Amino acid sequence: MQVQIRLGTAKTLIKCGNADFYVKPYILVFGFCDARILETKMELENIVANTVYIKAKESGTSKDKGRSKKWKDILAFPHVSIARRTLQMLDISYNYIVLQQPIGKKLFWCYCYSKPTLKNLIEFLDLTDLYEVNLEESGREIAAEIVEKYLHLEAHSKITHFPDECASGVIDRINNLSSSESPPRGLFAGLIKFTVFLAFTKTMYFDRYLQWKWLEMQPVTKGTFRMYRVLGKGGFGEVCACQVRATGKLYACKKLEKKRIKKRHGEQLAYAEKKILQKVHSRFVVSLAYTFETKDALCLVLTIMNGGDLKFHIHNMGITAGFPESRARFYAAEITLGLEHLHSLRIVYRDLKPENILIDDQGESPLWMYFSLSWSHLRISDLGLAVEITPHSALKGRVGTAGYMAPEVIRGERYTFSPDWFGLGCIVYEMIMGQPPFRKRRERLKREEIDRRVCEDTETYNQRFSDVVRDFTSSTFVSPISSRNAFYPSCIQLVVIRCSLFSRLLQKDKSLRLGCDDRGASGVKAHLWFQGTNWKRLEAGLIEPPFTPDPHAVYAKDVLDIEQFSTVKGVKLEAEDVNFYRKFCSGAVSIPWQQEMIETECFDDLNIFYNLDGSLVANLNEQMPPPDENSTRSSCCFHFCTSNSGGRSGERKLPTHSRPSRRSTVNRSNPTEDSLTDSTPLPSTTAVVVADPLEGVGPPLDEASLSHDDSGDALLSLAVQRTKALTSHLEAPDSPLGQSVTPSS
Repeated sequence: MQVQIRLGTAKTLIKCGNADFYVKPYILVFGFCDARILETKMELENIVANTVYIKAKESGTSKDKGRSKKWKDILAFPHVSIARRTLQMLDISYNYIVLQQPIGKKLFWCYCYSKPTLKNLIEFLDLTDLYEVNLEESGREIAAEIVEKYLHLEAHSKITHFPDECASGVIDRINNLSSSESPPRGLFAGLIKFTVFLAFTKTMYFDRYLQWKWLEMQPVTKGTFRMYRVLGKGGFGEVCACQVRATGKLYACKKLEKKRIKKRHGEQLAYAEKKILQKVHSRFVVSLAYTFETKDALCLVLTIMNGGDLKFHIHNMGITAGFPESRARFYAAEITLGLEHLHSLRIVYRDLKPENILIDDQGESPLWMYFSLSWSHLRISDLGLAVEITPHSALKGRVGTAGYMAPEVIRGERYTFSPDWFGLGCIVYEMIMGQPPFRKRRERLKREEIDRRVCEDTETYNQRFSDVVRDFTSSTFVSPISSRNAFYPSCIQLVVIRCSLFSRLLQKDKSLRLGCDDRGASGVKAHLWFQGTNWKRLEAGLIEPPFTPDPHAVYAKDVLDIEQFSTVKGVKLEAEDVNFYRKFCSGAVSIPWQQEMIETECFDDLNIFYNLDGSLVANLNEQMPPPDENSTRSSCCFHFCTSNSGGRSGERKLPTHSRPSRRSTVNRSNPTEDSLTDSTPLPSTTAVVVADPLEGVGPPLDEASLSHDDSGDALLSLAVQRTKALTSHLEAPDSPLGQSVTPSS
């Protein structure tokens, strides 16, 4: 990269490649008093890389939000007739659109809020969400508000058409709620799922959902992003920071060099990592947002964690290594939630260590409609060794990092999720002690000696460990001591002794290890060390972390210190490799993409239905002809989606058949991301009628009568009738719907 400097008194011009950067002199020296840091070109390139990267991080809080000047062209909605072509590829069901799709839920909520009667239903559901993540006292206040506002006979916002006798029973239940119980969220599920949602699919809100889905399916290439400095190295290539041009959101781009993959026969390993990342959706595990290819590499665009890894913070961020116990407990709780999510998907992580736990410098709460929070949290990263197992099966094989591998892995025994809980014990120990449990910091040992210590030796503890955390991690039984008797009553002592005997994270015997019984993560969360942890609030991101990284710092090695990969020679790419690349690169991942649109406020800025004169916007107006598909607008939309390799990676081409009617939708299972590739022929867009789940059971949905129902009262009345009819039908002895439909599902 060519770098030129032009020093000035007030600011300095740096010409870096084709870009010009004006920075103040003190930014260039980054705290160094000696200006001689500018003497070498290589050092200056590192400074420029850090400056540009920090500027990109800060752009998310500025007025332009880091978006391209042409972001509205990139995210321009297609005409509704074009967007409806996506129907053949979508699952049109309440469970998918409302419960799994962030934009689908927002638009369904918008539809319900447009009708006063339905608005009360949705507000009821919102309050139950708030109840579940609030502390006990404030939760009871919300429960009382639910009763007073929506269920009492004389309530101003009472949910109409709901039988008074049912309301009385619900009121009694809410008044007698314990701290661990939630209000009956499923109370109105049948009304919403079987009738209100069906009406939603016949409105402009559903058409707008299809427009967003059309944008989601557009090609993703290198031109979709701005690329910034290298952050580190992976197994097959480097990891760099990148920013989506349209939204300004930062990600990490993990590059897998094509020739390096082929030379190491790593196709299946890379594809397995991609498939697992695509399944994961937890705030405590790094998730996949995009996949695309360049001429030389396959690219995984992942959650960026700007705060550095846990190992760096344990050993470099304090006077002495290690954390206070309260901070270690917070991080251990978040790692536990991440492991719980992975295990619920039958995924064994197998490489838990501080280097693979990353800290963010900011994070949005998923409860965006109630809170505006920006707190740092942990995420489990690098799922390259993770594997998905089937029920009643086990793994065998030496996988992991020396010193963190469980004894059963070292011995070659079969295992399922037990190594992950052993790894958690190692991390908790290192967070408090400041060194791993089976070797000292910077101690040089042969792998055989480390393995022997893991399988045979007992870890040592000092005064930094309380008795409870020692009971949480220790591999041996420690009899109760006087200090424990001073802090805990006799009933708790007995529980602690039982935990010590049978269930600690560093137990050599996996059958006795905490987390390895039928309770799994629930057993870990129930340990005394986590007593007082509000798991629901923690999972929702509503608990303030004990430490927040500096957003203006770069928690990564200097660009010069990151070793570069050597050039791979003697490897030739063939046609079957190209087929694998097409299978690998599937474009945007649905849920992260939609969350990006919401978090960056692009959804709010673009979600406009009416012009200033009150007329419907052109892209939703069926009376206005759609623009020419080969028009300038289409070219503009794909301006930033043109790959340097000449192809459109991950593009899913939409059919060009005649447009279907508003009711043209099909109730199909949602295809996987990898099933929609360039070579996959799409079904023809034939007109099919929306499937009514209660057809032949209750009164039909009459579009003509509901079109004048501005309040939603008629729709809710119809929903009650249809739900009652369904309940009666299910109680019949030979109901054909009894096995597939329930009112509260």
